[in-house]
Amino acid sequence: MKTTEYIANTINRFPKGYIFTYEDFCIEVEKKEAVIKALNRMVEAGKISKLSKGKYYKPEKTPFGELQPDQEQVVKDLLEDDGKVIGYLTGYSIYNKLGLTSQVSNTIQIGRNQIRPKLKRERYTISFIKQKNIITRQNIPLLQILDSIKYIKKIPDSSIKGSLERLLKIIEKLPDNDKKELVRLSLKYPPSTRALLGAVLQEINEESITKTLKISLNPITKYKIPGASRALSNTNLWNII
Repeated sequence: MKTTEYIANTINRFPKGYIFTYEDFCIEVEKKEAVIKALNRMVEAGKISKLSKGKYYKPEKTPFGELQPDQEQVVKDLLEDDGKVIGYLTGYSIYNKLGLTSQVSNTIQIGRNQIRPKLKRERYTISFIKQKNIITRQNIPLLQILDSIKYIKKIPDSSIKGSLERLLKIIEKLPDNDKKELVRLSLKYPPSTRALLGAVLQEINEESITKTLKISLNPITKYKIPGASRALSNTNLWNII
């Protein structure tokens, strides 16, 4: 089978929106340049699209135009390394998925233990947020919730009241073990995040697990979160103003 025929057959098996590089093809090292040239010819012919240098995808076309790949596909090499989780989508990338905003941003934010400078991929700007907790597949949804609490003032097209009302519903539905894990993970977040989490948990009648949060806070420090008192009835107990 010719190299170009093999490449075309392999791409046909990829799902639409899947991002791939020349390394996705079982080709001898000496044929690497031939593969790259073949892929670029397919881009010129409109058969595949190019996301950035060395990264391609099979576009999904609709009557309204070509769909962009899922954000997780765009940055999958920044989220995993040889099967190990090293990062997760957060911030602007997940506010919409959590129902905290209706906006979809061209900025992809990634939480990682080791951050790196911003970079561009096609129409996306990719930035990084420092995560002090060890990242696992299991705790990513909880870290995303905590990040949303931490950056609640920066959620676009949403009020703090609206964001808190949504977070109350999300956290209330969590299993008891996840609520406890949320508290444990929050201890590596700023005091204002811990205070707001404590107020949320108390609001949904989970006061029994907030003792650790109370102890971790300076009793005379005030946390300015305008609008929080419109969604929570106990902000004064957590020094939230």
